[in-house]
Amino acid sequence: MGYFRIDGPVSLEGDVEISGAKNASLPILAASIISDSKVLIENVPDLLDVRTMIDILRSIGMEVSFNKSRVEVFPAASPNTDVPYELVRKMRASFNVLGPLVAKYGSAKVALPGGCSIGVRPVDFHISGLEKMGFKIEIEHGFVKARREKIKNARITLPKPSVGATEHLMTTASVLEGIEVIIENAAMEPEIVDLQKFLKEMGVEIEGAGTSVIRIRGGVKTKTVRHRVIPDRIEAGTYAIAIAATLGKGKIRNLIPEHLNSLWEFLEESGVDLEIRENSVEISMDRRPSPLNIDVAPYPGFPTDLQPQMMAFLSTSVGTSHIRENVFHSRFLHVDELRRMGAKIELSDSTAIIEGVEKLSGAPVNGTDLRATAALVIAAFMAEGTSEIHHVEHIFRGYENVIEKFRKLGGGIEYVEVNEYVD
Repeated sequence: MGYFRIDGPVSLEGDVEISGAKNASLPILAASIISDSKVLIENVPDLLDVRTMIDILRSIGMEVSFNKSRVEVFPAASPNTDVPYELVRKMRASFNVLGPLVAKYGSAKVALPGGCSIGVRPVDFHISGLEKMGFKIEIEHGFVKARREKIKNARITLPKPSVGATEHLMTTASVLEGIEVIIENAAMEPEIVDLQKFLKEMGVEIEGAGTSVIRIRGGVKTKTVRHRVIPDRIEAGTYAIAIAATLGKGKIRNLIPEHLNSLWEFLEESGVDLEIRENSVEISMDRRPSPLNIDVAPYPGFPTDLQPQMMAFLSTSVGTSHIRENVFHSRFLHVDELRRMGAKIELSDSTAIIEGVEKLSGAPVNGTDLRATAALVIAAFMAEGTSEIHHVEHIFRGYENVIEKFRKLGGGIEYVEVNEYVD
């Protein structure tokens, strides 16, 4: 346990290299379960969530090595389909191993997942989809037990575009030989496109990722796969916002700019100067931002995973901004912490009303989830004085080498370890 100590204000300047996408790596690692051959995955970030998924694969009996962003996975010789609770409770993405395990081995038992506290995110969509494919599901004492029964063609219409459910059902259907599964109202995020690419490299007949309808014809796959994970668009967006928010100048390298078109549009509207190239973006900002009205929405809309960071940016705008959160309606745990730093923010249902102030002030605050903690780091660099951000363990789940990258941009950030003793 520890906290960040950050001295501000500072203008972040320099270059930052973006790591592989956490939200692509996790479903791809989960999908490696279905392979009967070696899988090599490159550009994998070294994060707590990635380490947890690797531990889950090892608990299943798979042989996994992780070295310098390369993960090698070999099939389980003697599979264990009872996934330990102490691993699954750490993050939501761990639940995505259930379907592949049942599809390949006939049955499995997985705990209901844990992860960041940003409101209720049920797994109902996952379970309903698995049942439509012919799985028998039982939930008892915090565990989900599933087994294959009569596998059948399925047309699954998601009540809303859920990224996790889309990925889970895609991977599960990829194992089921002789049937076709159609997922309607599917999520369209770039990470889902990357998962489809991985599955196709494995030999799965699948098409439609990036649209609202995905079709899969499955079967056991024995083809050896080598796959490179896409860059992390949320990490790229976070550093872009941080540079702009601190009136800095910098270059974001190794990203796919079109994955963040909605962000670039809002940053330019606020007054940020951008130069977008093939795989890099240069950013410059020299004044307080103009206010914005942002509707958070599933991809290709403005991402919920950048909402807290954008709120920190707009806290010093010249005017009043509105952010409507349409994905996770309770994703406002960072608001009280930003208020501690002098931000003027009011909540009305799922809308945050941000009245820009001239400056923020350093203060002790608490990180409440992954992206909220990133927002508080940005706010601390904007603020006058010293800030202490506690419960920063969240940020290590989603940002590789975060301290080193901010220091390279000129940010004075220190991790202070705290040893707690109980008599």
